[in-house]
Amino acid sequence: MLSVAGKALRVSGCLKNARSMATVVSGNKTSKLVRERLQKEVCKMQELEPGFRPGLVVLQVGDRSDSNLYISMKLKAAAEIGIDARHIRLPNTASEDEVLHNIQSINEDARVHGLIVQLPLDSIRPIDSGRVTDAVSPHKDVDGLSSINAGKLSRGDLKNCFIPCTPNGCMELISQTGVSVAGKHAVVVGRSKIVGAPMHDLLLWNHATVTTCHSQTSNLAEQVGRADILVVGAGKPEMVRGEWVKEGAVVIDCGINYVADETKPGGTRVVGDVHYPTANQRASFITPVPGGVGPMTVAMLMKNTVQSAWRFLQSQR
Repeated sequence: MLSVAGKALRVSGCLKNARSMATVVSGNKTSKLVRERLQKEVCKMQELEPGFRPGLVVLQVGDRSDSNLYISMKLKAAAEIGIDARHIRLPNTASEDEVLHNIQSINEDARVHGLIVQLPLDSIRPIDSGRVTDAVSPHKDVDGLSSINAGKLSRGDLKNCFIPCTPNGCMELISQTGVSVAGKHAVVVGRSKIVGAPMHDLLLWNHATVTTCHSQTSNLAEQVGRADILVVGAGKPEMVRGEWVKEGAVVIDCGINYVADETKPGGTRVVGDVHYPTANQRASFITPVPGGVGPMTVAMLMKNTVQSAWRFLQSQR
């Protein structure tokens, strides 16, 4: 935590070199609070409808080890909250039609309130991932990746769509800092459909002025230096240097990268897209990697599933 003297320096603007390092915004701690809140919501559902449980299905194609790890994390979180989660794995020989048939079957199952298709699709046959994600019912698309949910988000219809989990988790972490998004200049580095593009929309509709940077941005350091709130999801290890960061900025690092490190047992260590050792000397708040955005992504998936279950219950009353 920042010392009282450090806070006073920030307010006065004096003795800039004497300021404390950034306050770490823990995704582990925040996600735990979210899971505890969701657990209570599930209990309320069961008081209203005895025996009811939110239902989640994770559909996987193939047997990638990294996908298996992510799925196990999701199933564990669901079990803790009281969500009935099922894992359906199709072989790596599955065709696009087989995947679409499974999705249609799950769409029609009233016991399932959330469906996620684990990406990438690990099949030896060609499968259009866009067609697959768009086949998921928008009412069960708790990953928020379908064109319908993306379109609603882009036009500001936040209360009638599912927000992609990583950007939603980023907003939760920003809220933990106590810094208001409204009126701030936010910079998003990266424009992926999963992180960068929806992050831009989410910040915009929460009243920030938003700049999106990408691989064709020619003056990246200059753009980053303007950010009161900086969200980085570029997929390049430690690309954003600390000296680029505006003094006092909120820095949210969505990156997960493995770099060589002979001092570690496995020969690698995990770093983000921001150079943490230098950025934390200029930022006011910063997320660590690991233990920052990652746990929040899973927590927001659970939040969307519980939200979908509430919508289902309300539609039945």
